[in-house]
Amino acid sequence: MIALNHISKVYGNGTVALQDMNLAIAQSQLIGLVGPSGCGKSTVLRLVAGLSQKSSGTIEWGMDREVKKLAYVFQDAALMPWANVRENVRLPLKLSGMSKRTAATRVQQAIELVGLSGFERSYPRELSGGMKMRVSIARALVTQPNILLMDEPFGALDEITRSKLNSDLLNLWQQQRWTVIFVTHNIYEAVYLSNRVIVMAARPGRAIADIAIEVPYPRTEAFRTSSLYNKYCREVSERLAEAMEERQEVRGETQNIF
Repeated sequence: MIALNHISKVYGNGTVALQDMNLAIAQSQLIGLVGPSGCGKSTVLRLVAGLSQKSSGTIEWGMDREVKKLAYVFQDAALMPWANVRENVRLPLKLSGMSKRTAATRVQQAIELVGLSGFERSYPRELSGGMKMRVSIARALVTQPNILLMDEPFGALDEITRSKLNSDLLNLWQQQRWTVIFVTHNIYEAVYLSNRVIVMAARPGRAIADIAIEVPYPRTEAFRTSSLYNKYCREVSERLAEAMEERQEVRGETQNIF
């Protein structure tokens, strides 16, 4: 579905965000990206989404441009405070020129998918943090994507809400079979959700581990408390620790230079 081949990204100030980043993603996979802060996880999403330009390398698509539909869910729900749930979800369709009448069914379907039926006329100030994120997800789903990019969407939520939304996301993914790239700092979240967890090293950002989570779906609370889950979490944690140590070594070398 998506292949990043030897991707590098250097910003105008000289910061090397990515260098020789390689990643191949099959159709309908749910890929978790973890790594130290500043390792280029969000940069990967922005490059895939076309919101930023790579410095070198290629991004190959296993589908025609006409078929490719991407949706992006950010960490901040970024809702319009003056608009109710229905109008916030309708925004992408409104911007594309679709009439309110034509969009109505798709908007309602997206709202129902994320479990917000009955809150269509509520405003962001009346919603909890978890409900606001559901609106943000519905706003992405209303475009009927086949690729979903998610940049730490649950990072600011409490653990109970986060756990519930993790399970809800998996249920939706099993129904819709999107291809998903999910950025998170949370190892436990990455293991619970993903087919594969990609561990990135920082500066230059690149993939240093590709860990397959060979556990069938649906995944339940029983998986979260299993020895197998703990095994995968330890494996990801160990590889992440290696990435952190490597980052400290790079910092030390830089300090020695000056």
